[in-house]
Amino acid sequence: MTVPAPRTVPLTALPPAARPRHRRRPARTAWPIAAFLLGYPLWWALGLGGLSVVVLAVPMVVALWRRRPLRAPKGFGLWALLLAGYLVSALTLAETPDGTYGELAAGRVVGYLMRLAVYVSLLIMVLYLGNLTHDELPQRTLVRWLGVLFLTAVAGGLLGVFAPGFAFTSPLEMALPSSIGGNPFVANLIHPTAAQMQHVLGHAAPRPEAPFEWANAWGSDVSVLVIWFVVGWWTYGGPYRRAAAVLALAVAAVPIVYSLNRGLWIGLGVSAAYLVIRGARPLLAGAVAAVAAAAFLLSPLSTIVAQRLDNPHSNGIRAFTVAATVRVAATSPIIGYGNTRNAYGSHRTVTTGRSSWCVECGHPPLGSDGQLWLLMISQGFAGALLYVAFFAGAVRRYWADRTPIGRAGTLVMILVLLYMVVYDGLISALTLYLISFALLWRNAGGASDLGEAR
Repeated sequence: MTVPAPRTVPLTALPPAARPRHRRRPARTAWPIAAFLLGYPLWWALGLGGLSVVVLAVPMVVALWRRRPLRAPKGFGLWALLLAGYLVSALTLAETPDGTYGELAAGRVVGYLMRLAVYVSLLIMVLYLGNLTHDELPQRTLVRWLGVLFLTAVAGGLLGVFAPGFAFTSPLEMALPSSIGGNPFVANLIHPTAAQMQHVLGHAAPRPEAPFEWANAWGSDVSVLVIWFVVGWWTYGGPYRRAAAVLALAVAAVPIVYSLNRGLWIGLGVSAAYLVIRGARPLLAGAVAAVAAAAFLLSPLSTIVAQRLDNPHSNGIRAFTVAATVRVAATSPIIGYGNTRNAYGSHRTVTTGRSSWCVECGHPPLGSDGQLWLLMISQGFAGALLYVAFFAGAVRRYWADRTPIGRAGTLVMILVLLYMVVYDGLISALTLYLISFALLWRNAGGASDLGEAR
């Protein structure tokens, strides 16, 4: 009697919960993303911070080269077009449009090359993450690594609140010549500081920024990282992890409030509303949000928020720079001017910009009040449209993904579209946006490894 051979069922045909979990740890091939997310404090101390993604893009390219042919996500051609447009915009770097001042100098070229390196590195990073298998880098692991970076950001925020004067000269800062390191844009990236001192409330007050580039970057990054922290440490966490998550979120409220960051607060409000509407347990989410809101209103932190809302000192500056940016961008709507420009006057005067004899005159460079405006001045309306189309397309494409990662990633894509009018995405924020995009792509491209919560 011949015994029939047992039927072999491919693992991909099994539901996620039924698959063997033979790998508990990510493979060695995933080390670059682990080095970025888990080693971020070290990169910050070295003076690289968000620029570490440029360094780590090198081993990512090597890994991609070895596993050709490669997969690419739907809609990623828009990002490639955005990158191609930025290359073309270099043709106008030397131009000085009407209403602006300044000649082509090393600082403008360095800023352009730095942004170009970041854009290319982020393209590489997305392809790298999307071409790693779930065995090589489980979704749960990647989400929890983002959660670790959230804890790092909270620690940096507390440092900014309680030791705002903390700063030091990084090794990279010491190595660079003053002609490069002295550029304001570069200096913000390579000089580690705990907080920015600003007169937001009518007096000097610290706004946490460690371990990111500046205070607004801290706010944007925290609002994205907290989403993945909740998914990794609460949704897919056990009792101990959930208890730690509640404690961490309570502690995080302190630097979040002291950041005086209205964009961050609005983003958290949008996230809470999204959770109530699209969450798996909307009633529970609503109850938790109500309890958290009541606790906040009864705490001393609510007074700080009220003071910040009563002092919208940056509104006039933003209105001037946005209007000037749109006006200048209209003179080169297809390819832009490759980089930011300085405009004459400010929201208070039309005579001049910042100078040695009037350091209070002027304003931030055109394009520094949000990624949308940066794209307009550097790549014209065409570049801004490609950026919007890329992230709006991701919302449309992944809206139907009702897994925790699908819901969380779609929320991040919505926040990107919100933040683009108030936050400059470069560098750390845009990196987190595209890691979130890669998580969505990985989730849709193959069955998830998450299975049941543990």
